[in-house]
Amino acid sequence: MPDLHGNTTGLKASQTKALKALYSRSLSPEDFLRPELARRMTELSRELNRQLGLVVDRRGRVDKVLVGDAHQLFIPDLGRSRAGSGRFRGLRLILTQLRGEGLTEDNLVDLSLLRLDMVMSVRALADGLPGAVEYAYLLPPEGGGEPGEMWRVERRGSVHHWEEDYRDFIRDLEAQFSRAPSLRRIDGRPRAILIGVAVGDVEEARRSLEELGRLAETAGLTVADSLLQQRRKIDGRYVIGRGKLKDALLRSMHLGAEVLVFDGELAPSQLRNIATDTELSVLDRTQLILDIFAQRATTREGKLQVELAQLRYRKPRLALMPTAMSRLTGGIGGRGPGESKLEINRRRADERQARIQKQLKKLGKGRALRRSRRRRVGLPQVSLVGYTNAGKSTLLNRMTRSSVDAEDKLFATLDPTSRRLRFPEEHEIILTDTVGFIRALPAELVHAFRSTLEEVVEADLLIHVIDASSDEGDRHAEAVEAVLAELGAAETPRLRVLNKIDRVPPDAWGELAERYDALLCSARSGEGLEAVLAAIERALFRQKARAEAERQAASGPER
Repeated sequence: MPDLHGNTTGLKASQTKALKALYSRSLSPEDFLRPELARRMTELSRELNRQLGLVVDRRGRVDKVLVGDAHQLFIPDLGRSRAGSGRFRGLRLILTQLRGEGLTEDNLVDLSLLRLDMVMSVRALADGLPGAVEYAYLLPPEGGGEPGEMWRVERRGSVHHWEEDYRDFIRDLEAQFSRAPSLRRIDGRPRAILIGVAVGDVEEARRSLEELGRLAETAGLTVADSLLQQRRKIDGRYVIGRGKLKDALLRSMHLGAEVLVFDGELAPSQLRNIATDTELSVLDRTQLILDIFAQRATTREGKLQVELAQLRYRKPRLALMPTAMSRLTGGIGGRGPGESKLEINRRRADERQARIQKQLKKLGKGRALRRSRRRRVGLPQVSLVGYTNAGKSTLLNRMTRSSVDAEDKLFATLDPTSRRLRFPEEHEIILTDTVGFIRALPAELVHAFRSTLEEVVEADLLIHVIDASSDEGDRHAEAVEAVLAELGAAETPRLRVLNKIDRVPPDAWGELAERYDALLCSARSGEGLEAVLAAIERALFRQKARAEAERQAASGPER
């Protein structure tokens, strides 16, 4: 006969035998609970002054007998759950309550985390008879109850005259879950919950979380929900604290989410703790950006740069493997050219990193040689810089009649693209489209892409493209200036251009131009483009010619 589970200390042999005899009891498949079984459970519970529980399958057979103390039960490992959208474990938990408190929050949490069909409590009266019954079951994300309601608790005054068919009930409930639109994967995209922490400005944290949502969708995730917690300081173990993490886990189970994405960079210990406690895939902002770069890289240099950045990020976290990291690699956050090399030991990671750096140095020399050749023929270098998705690639295409890939996505352009641009006065320049910047751009990426970003550092003129239609234009501009300063390009001459004015009412153009001290244009329609080209020509050639003429005039006539 199977063993008892839980608190069996102090049980007499006769009591143990009586409890094990519960395994021979059963329910009909259509029964929620039979009065005879409920009475036997409450009699034993009163005799032992302990909570008792039965784990029952859908055929009505007792799978496990649980013994607790006067206050709670411990549920053992129930094995693997049934696969499929909206599927439950196929087990229900029936337990006794000695104090008449009904179902507790812990019982409801178990219902959700273990994907049980149902949790049911029977009050054990003082005379050992069964009293009132409470039972709870999960609700689908849509159509089951109030918004955000994860379960429903119902109450019956007695175990007698329970005529509802359990088989029909559970079939209908699973059908509701399988029909829930939010539980379906869209094009195979994993579902994710975004988590942010506001230590200071709550509104700033909310905007950052919205941007994280766009990053997640770009990386191939479907955002199921987002949570923002206000804290005085970041929790050292779980970022958001154990209680809030439990809420996020419950929410993920309810919405069918497989990934938790944190807005910020997680320390290796935090990443391990969260992954271990939730058994979900855990990503942070840095991993998400690295994953997007891995998807976008097309050239050999770009792929090597992404792999280098991945190695730099992952190397301090290799000690977490093979348990926590097994839930962090693969798919979102673990793909890319270095995917097969990220699960190597620290020494081999160092060796691989050294080889990549040597290859990138060689490729960087070739890039530098091409730049020096352009300089020898006297072609000025102009670089388009700006926040990601500001429209730089579309502007390059419009100005040079090119067909560079330009999408309405974050980091659509990763590898820099250079094109010649000829002006009416027979002047030529090299116009380069660079990778878009973003707030808190990972240091690993800045370092890995340093050779590529030298196009920005060595440019004669920077065209800072700002999305005129974005409410975050000021903050985006500040983020770009911060990255430029980090690269050593703070003193490089620049021209500000407000793009996408076709999305802004014309009566707001003047105020925008004055606020940003910028030219207005639409890369999509071409409006304002002539003014931008004239400003570039004036900045590069006419001012230089005027300065040369003034210099010669100041030096006086030649003798």
